[in-house]
Amino acid sequence: MELEPMPLESAFHAATRFGLGPKPGELARIGKDPRGWLKEQLRSPVVPDLVRSAEDERATTRLFGRSAKEAGIRREELVRVYRDQSARRFRAHVRTDQPFYERQVLFWSNHFTVSIQRPVIAGLVNAYELEAIRPHIGGTFQDMLLAVARHPAMLLYLDNAQSVGPDSRLGVRRGKNINENLGRELMELHTLGVDGGYTQEDVIALARILTGWSLARREHAIVAEFEFHEFMHEPGPKTLLGRTFDQGGMAEGIAALTMLARHPSTARFIATKLTRHYVADDPPPGVVERLASVFVETDGHLPSVMSALVDCEEAWLHPLEKFKNSYEYCVATFRALAYEPDERQSLGSLRALDYRVFDAPSPAGYPDVASAWAAPDAVRKRIDWAYTLARRFERYVDPRSQAAEAIGPVLSPRTRQAVAEAPSAAEGLALLLVSPELQRR
Repeated sequence: MELEPMPLESAFHAATRFGLGPKPGELARIGKDPRGWLKEQLRSPVVPDLVRSAEDERATTRLFGRSAKEAGIRREELVRVYRDQSARRFRAHVRTDQPFYERQVLFWSNHFTVSIQRPVIAGLVNAYELEAIRPHIGGTFQDMLLAVARHPAMLLYLDNAQSVGPDSRLGVRRGKNINENLGRELMELHTLGVDGGYTQEDVIALARILTGWSLARREHAIVAEFEFHEFMHEPGPKTLLGRTFDQGGMAEGIAALTMLARHPSTARFIATKLTRHYVADDPPPGVVERLASVFVETDGHLPSVMSALVDCEEAWLHPLEKFKNSYEYCVATFRALAYEPDERQSLGSLRALDYRVFDAPSPAGYPDVASAWAAPDAVRKRIDWAYTLARRFERYVDPRSQAAEAIGPVLSPRTRQAVAEAPSAAEGLALLLVSPELQRR
């Protein structure tokens, strides 16, 4: 039988497993009530000032709406917007005093992935997170799903902006047809899961239901704003998962997504992903069942689901079970050093770890298991980066006191000895930064 962790171990667990890694002095504050510290962030989340970028978002919308020739000329400016916003997002995660809230933002942004693998959305990805993800962390899964499905970044990424019902006015006139991408991914990746009980006919039906969900047109230009176009929408009834949708217009899509959000398969799929992210690569069935039950009982109220996760004993019994991805590791390292990097250092550090923000290789997002991040080449890049960083900080940081401050509650004898016996401060700090206690959560 495993023993209940000591308070400071629980504080480290709360800061690392549920958060983004502790900052100096933070564990003592968390240790008074680790679960209460987490639940308080469910009640009063605050969007960091660093990620607010209304001026850049308006510029992105204007730039996107220009002619194809001008858009090509301005591509460099779109990249500037992406880089600037991505760096400020990273710095906000290093700085934040609400890391549990920010980890939820990271989880849901990855669940509802959009990626700059489609370059057309490079200037929109951070606005997508700000507008479609962040406002709904404290609300329901249904509301987040509807916001995601109507955001220009998602409509462009999965090609729904160009999806036309074959029997719609535009389809008949120009011979256009549906694109199935958004319909498929909404069910396979966002709601029901690949084993959720849908068929290819259901994919086609949802794609037809969502025709007309597109972008605004202003003065003969396409603008990065959502707009429903009746002339693109497939008329007539559609059958999805055995239910007929014949409301017509945009109401069909809202009704269909509402049904998917409330489906029992969705509850289980989301519960499984949350458990894998916060507890273990192999999700404990008891935690999955508990979270799925709360999801159904509360109609997908996300703070209730997360509160239930915090209350699950299994979530506290296996510290350092998960392997941090490159972004999490980089953020946690700068938090441990109490250093907020500038834009060049932020993006350069991520690049050294072979990571770019919003650059997932597919709509499935970045993987959430150790095997995807612990390959020999990836670990070597972490070691190289850690040594480079350690040489920069060796004059300012005593590795032994830093080890006690950053990971003291879980500091293993092996790591303590390696840091203490290192031939130089730089090597001692590098050994600390690549220790299992800092690479795992």
